[in-house]
Amino acid sequence: MNILVTGVAGFIGSNLADRLLAEGHQVSGLDNLAYGVKEQVPEGVRFQKGDVRSKDIYPHFKGMDAVFHLAAKNCIADCQEDPVETADINVTGTVNVLEACKQAGVRKVVYAESSAVYEGSKTYPTPEEDEHAESFYAASKLAEKHFAGAFARFHKMDLTALRYFCVYGPRQDYKGAYVAVIMKMLDAIDAGEPLTVFGDGSQAYDFVHVADCARANVLAMRASTQDRFYNVGTGVRTSIKELAEMIVRLTGANRPMRHEPGGLTFVRNRIGCPRRAAAEIGFTAATGLEEGLRDLIRWRARHKAARAAGGAGARS
Repeated sequence: MNILVTGVAGFIGSNLADRLLAEGHQVSGLDNLAYGVKEQVPEGVRFQKGDVRSKDIYPHFKGMDAVFHLAAKNCIADCQEDPVETADINVTGTVNVLEACKQAGVRKVVYAESSAVYEGSKTYPTPEEDEHAESFYAASKLAEKHFAGAFARFHKMDLTALRYFCVYGPRQDYKGAYVAVIMKMLDAIDAGEPLTVFGDGSQAYDFVHVADCARANVLAMRASTQDRFYNVGTGVRTSIKELAEMIVRLTGANRPMRHEPGGLTFVRNRIGCPRRAAAEIGFTAATGLEEGLRDLIRWRARHKAARAAGGAGARS
């Protein structure tokens, strides 16, 4: 198949492109490199620099059998600071991509929503229907959902949304303004510092490996599920305290925990119910957290060594 991935230079986009190439697809990629890293784009991807808000991207959709739309402004703290740009990228950009797909006659579109739409939920694991968006970022993702629903109704487009939980794995950001908790803990270990834990450490999340996310995208592409949305997670509850203890054990480091109060984007719990995805698209997460952390720790060591040596494969 001829497939286009927006946000291909990002964490999930580049891992998805790897999987698509391995399956023998012809993969094109779009990214404006505002958040993505060009070196992360896998060899074999026909890369074009472009902004999803511009109509200049429309020609790149011609002849595509499927499109994965992952480009977004997704740092919750940054989105809170600038709701105008958040809406511009996440809502206007998505509508523009959907219009490009409509005009090009793209058969299938899989796009990224977010588990952030469950911010205010008190039900764990959280089913897809229990939407309680609170942040500007979450609001933008629900707006995407409603526009996608309109495209499905009025233009009969085959659209599927995936709501990622706490994704981790190779190519995860470790140096930007928004760095996931796992990478922060590994950085603290390298620096000989305590591991920072917000609150009492009992808050719990659903950690899903990026390889499982890539597989979920492929399964969604193959399924005929017009205007449906699915959680992409494990359904497994892991507290931050348990996560820190596991990282300390796997790295062999002896580091204490430093407790700090939670900030603006503090979410107490986020665990997804995996039943709908399993029943309708056949997705069940296959990578356990300990196995996935070992994979990430190995990748991170290779990556940091390559960067220190100035190697070309520093982002592989």
